[in-house]
Amino acid sequence: MHIQRLSNWSYQPDSNAATEKRNQWLAIGLHKEMEQVGELLARVPGLNGLADYLPPSGEAPTGVGESLAVYPPSAANLPALLFYGLGESAKYSPLKAFEAATSASKTLASKPGRSVTVVLADTEEAAQIRGWIVGTKGPGLRKKEANRHPFEKLSFLNHSSKLDEAQFQLAVGVGHSVNLARDLGNTTPDEKCPERLAEKAAIIGASAGCEVEVWDEQRIRDERFGGLLGVAAGSARPPRFVILRYNGAGADSPDHYAIVGKGVTFDSGGLSLKPSASMEDMKNDMTGAAVSLSVISRLAESKVRVNVVAYLPITENMTGGLAVKLGDVLTMRDGTTVEILNTDAEGRLILADALAYAAEQKPAAIVDLATLTGACVVALGSRIAGLFSNDDQMASDLASASVHVGERIWRMPIDDDFKDQLKSTVSDLKNVGSRWGGAITAAKFLQHFVGDCKWTHLDIAGPSWSDGESATRDAGGTGCYVATLVDWLTHKAV
Repeated sequence: MHIQRLSNWSYQPDSNAATEKRNQWLAIGLHKEMEQVGELLARVPGLNGLADYLPPSGEAPTGVGESLAVYPPSAANLPALLFYGLGESAKYSPLKAFEAATSASKTLASKPGRSVTVVLADTEEAAQIRGWIVGTKGPGLRKKEANRHPFEKLSFLNHSSKLDEAQFQLAVGVGHSVNLARDLGNTTPDEKCPERLAEKAAIIGASAGCEVEVWDEQRIRDERFGGLLGVAAGSARPPRFVILRYNGAGADSPDHYAIVGKGVTFDSGGLSLKPSASMEDMKNDMTGAAVSLSVISRLAESKVRVNVVAYLPITENMTGGLAVKLGDVLTMRDGTTVEILNTDAEGRLILADALAYAAEQKPAAIVDLATLTGACVVALGSRIAGLFSNDDQMASDLASASVHVGERIWRMPIDDDFKDQLKSTVSDLKNVGSRWGGAITAAKFLQHFVGDCKWTHLDIAGPSWSDGESATRDAGGTGCYVATLVDWLTHKAV
């Protein structure tokens, strides 16, 4: 898909007149205040006469997720037109811009071979660009016939653009990185067992410009990753631990930032077996690792001047004869002993080792992402991540980044008294607390392993997966928080 930006536009008909109306499109977003659109068109060279084809206000698709295709007569010398809704101007936001663009892109990407020129609204340009790219990718990776197609050419037109070239290219790149995370989440479990996911991460990371290190099972054992080994024990597939390093700020920079992503490629629950219906989306339990990989590879490809290290503990959680049992005690990387009272609380065990190792490297801050608890979904629903942090400024910065790109997070408490629920009579900790405040006790468990490092945990169990199709969203993996973390780390650039 060829992507470009335009400062002006004139229609060049397809050489094959029979396919012209089908394959060449001009897309224009409409706010409910349509007179603003007329003013925009009057300012943009090459769009003279287009206002004649604006639908009447009563018919205009102004709501987010709505669209209307219009085919001007040949004499008008215009391509096919797609008008799509942006909602009310007063409520317009990065989230609305992203959703509106995603919906319009999905509509036009339903057919192959199309070239699309998008007239960008004057604000939230980056979110619009990201949405147009995300919408070209569907979840049907194994369908005999694709139901979504990349555009042959995608052009963005805004005569008064506020984005410089680097910002434009970063917005384009983030859209592709979100789709990378979505593809990894939607990949079938048989195609992304721990060895294969680690190999894919190594290829993606190296091609982006990262240094890559992959630990096999023996190295993991030598490094005392008892949590990762314990969770992996029930699987015939050995675990992997992947480290990706990107030194965009140079070796002399005093700071680096750590990202830790949960990489459970399939979660049966172990001996605390999940019901069948609860396993249907468990191929997506590695979204934290997918997002971490997508973020660091995007930063490297875009040559952002920041130093970042990503840590990906990767395993299956299965029920084989050597599976960890309730009452077993595991010893983590930092020597902490943990009594296992629920084998379906496995994500925190593999993260504990990775967090402890990351903390040893003395980063400026650590952020981890994990599809960790159903309790967080109960608390916040399916589209908002829970944010837990030991540092107010870091929490505020991440929250601001999420608002800036149009993603949603909500800060949750992490008070010290929740750690009381994790006390064990036989070991330092147990891996679950009571049924109350489950997302908080899980975060409190993780906090134990970061020491004095600034740290934030994002519980993305809800936003990582969409159960159903809608106008603005695909079913399946969502690639959530790639944009948030890229934005946050870009603001750390030197």
